[in-house]
Amino acid sequence: MATRPTLRFMVRHPAHLLALGFGAGLAPFAPGTFGTLLAVPFALLLWGYGSDAGFVAAIAFFFLIGIWASAVTGQDLGVADHGAIVWDEVVAFLLVLYFVGSDWTRIAIAFLLFRLFDILKPPPIRQLDAALKNGFGVMADDILAAGYTLLVFALGERLWRAL
Repeated sequence: MATRPTLRFMVRHPAHLLALGFGAGLAPFAPGTFGTLLAVPFALLLWGYGSDAGFVAAIAFFFLIGIWASAVTGQDLGVADHGAIVWDEVVAFLLVLYFVGSDWTRIAIAFLLFRLFDILKPPPIRQLDAALKNGFGVMADDILAAGYTLLVFALGERLWRAL
């Protein structure tokens, strides 16, 4: 089993700070869940102070810098996709939130769906996760989980309206 990173490890390098979600990844249990929740205040800031274009640009920037941060942190931890690396969940759930909007019921449903897909890793997520043991792979598998989330969310919404 991989060693849990410490607060000292996190603050030793800016990549660690980012990849560990400013401490969310240090949670003693379910760090991915804490990382996913970290996306909500980011989204609130982006909705409150930015535009749609700014929100999308932030997601793209966070994804790109996440590739670097995840690669450095994974290498330093000795595990490419260590469970404490949660920036991938933050960025992927920001993508979900961009489309889902700021209604708390919708956020809660999307959160549950995203966590389900991130944990179960249905094809091709599991295969991508196994094949790409680098920063891009860490970030990309969660983007796929976000895609599944948005697809199921849209289908559920469509069915709900049909009732």
